[in-house]
Amino acid sequence: MRFVLAILFAPLFIFSQDYPQDYFQSPLDVPLDVSGSFGELRSNHFHSGLDFKTKGVEGLPVYAAGDGYISRIKISTFGYGKAIYVTHPNGYTSVYGHLQKANGAIESLIKARQYKEQSYEVEMYLYPTELPVKKGDVIAFSGNTGGSGGPHLHFEFRNTKSEEILNPMHFGFKKIIKDERKPVIQGVVAYPLDSTTVNNSQKPINISFSKQADGSYLGVKVKANGKVAFGINAFDFCTNAYNKNGLYKVKAYLNGVLQYQYGFDGFAFDESRYINNFIDYERFHLMGQRVQKLFQISDYPLSIVAGNKKDGIIKVQPGTNYTYRVELFDFHGNKVELVIPIEFAYQEAKIEKTFQKTPYFVKAKNEAIFEKNNVSVQIPENAFYSNFYLNFDVSNDILTLHDDSVPVHKNITITFNDVQGLTEEQLAKTYIATLDGYKLDYNKTYRKGNTFSIKTKTLGKYKLAQDVTPPRIYNVNFVEGKTLSTQKTISVSVTDLQSDINTYNGYLNGKWILLEYDYKTKKLVHNLDDKICVEGRNDLKIVVTDNLQNSTTFESYFFR
Repeated sequence: MRFVLAILFAPLFIFSQDYPQDYFQSPLDVPLDVSGSFGELRSNHFHSGLDFKTKGVEGLPVYAAGDGYISRIKISTFGYGKAIYVTHPNGYTSVYGHLQKANGAIESLIKARQYKEQSYEVEMYLYPTELPVKKGDVIAFSGNTGGSGGPHLHFEFRNTKSEEILNPMHFGFKKIIKDERKPVIQGVVAYPLDSTTVNNSQKPINISFSKQADGSYLGVKVKANGKVAFGINAFDFCTNAYNKNGLYKVKAYLNGVLQYQYGFDGFAFDESRYINNFIDYERFHLMGQRVQKLFQISDYPLSIVAGNKKDGIIKVQPGTNYTYRVELFDFHGNKVELVIPIEFAYQEAKIEKTFQKTPYFVKAKNEAIFEKNNVSVQIPENAFYSNFYLNFDVSNDILTLHDDSVPVHKNITITFNDVQGLTEEQLAKTYIATLDGYKLDYNKTYRKGNTFSIKTKTLGKYKLAQDVTPPRIYNVNFVEGKTLSTQKTISVSVTDLQSDINTYNGYLNGKWILLEYDYKTKKLVHNLDDKICVEGRNDLKIVVTDNLQNSTTFESYFFR
């Protein structure tokens, strides 16, 4: 365990390791076009691999990057969708996600498990002798399954023992992938800390800058009278001029002395949510901008910043001028610089710092319980990154728990206690909903008698709601009673207005059939190549149930 912890919290941006450069090959036989970089800033996580475009289509052969064996297969509606893990004898595991389907014996094994468990979603851990592969073997075909926003291959490397996620560029892919474009800066933000005023503002303020003839950026002079820090909104173009990828490494200097740095060589999965402290989350919530902070007010266990000896905060002293310089890199060494002059100056605060003081002050490192009427909120220690005044109220049976401008790191438990006035039938259909305007969003709800609770990582408004409406099954792709002689699939669309789809099962002539569910298109699809149907008449039955056990059954028949 000590060894693993040493890896997880090592300063990865100065971490040196001899990664194999010629052991692995490309997982695709088309030029690698990067649409997502390692460590790229995503919602609630850092991107854990490289995304490769597949020319806008599915079905490209996906090759094993090296010798090894298939150690894990996971088929999921969300996340990586259909994913295959290959463990290699040199201590690394490669991962292939959003696949359309596996190839040959691998696909047969998956189908057999799905039919055995009568579930589309399955997970398998395999022994080295079960599915060995050679470098260059076709193990699957590219797709768009799971949480994919379009056809592509998600590709990553992990340390097999520690499961640390590693930047694929370290494994020789820098030679395969061409990148001659420098990073681009979109915005710079100055943060007045404590009672400091920066350019007449006590609130974070945008700093104007201009691009110089040599390609560098020069910011306007910053005038401050105390502690100040900076953040950048920046990205990198890699293999094309359309996809805004993440940066690889950033270094910030004050008068030539290193103040702060980070780099995406690797990180652990359980660190990934710390992205919400790595960026200016409030600004992201309000403006959609992911400003990367070049400072930290308090320590937190994110390995990419753990090696900093300074916190990045600048104490501007009277009678002193400073030069603040930021270097931004991509993995290929393309670099751009930003220079900001700083001088001490007393200024009137034309934009004053404001905050709402409430009776509910949350200390981030402490547990807390807030109660009103029949509602309680339990907050574990370190659920938040900093102390703040919480807006907490229960009125008209609606819980107001601040708003989503404050990020939550650990699950908060919300409980509606001793709910009165509902019949048993109504209680069985009750859940805790997130209230967004007039829209109700389902949360997985735990019921014990007439008490309901959820675990959530999102602040906002909550209320009890009932779902008595069953799912809808529609848009059938065949006409009842017709002969489907050449048709390869049967499909239906499914939706549920409140609590979302929970289970779905299909039957042909009384036998369970595999239905693949794509939540993006809301479709259930059965491949007739599974050969469950028979010659002549086939009776189809599909049963769809939502999370409150409201159920809809569709029945039809066709000939084959």
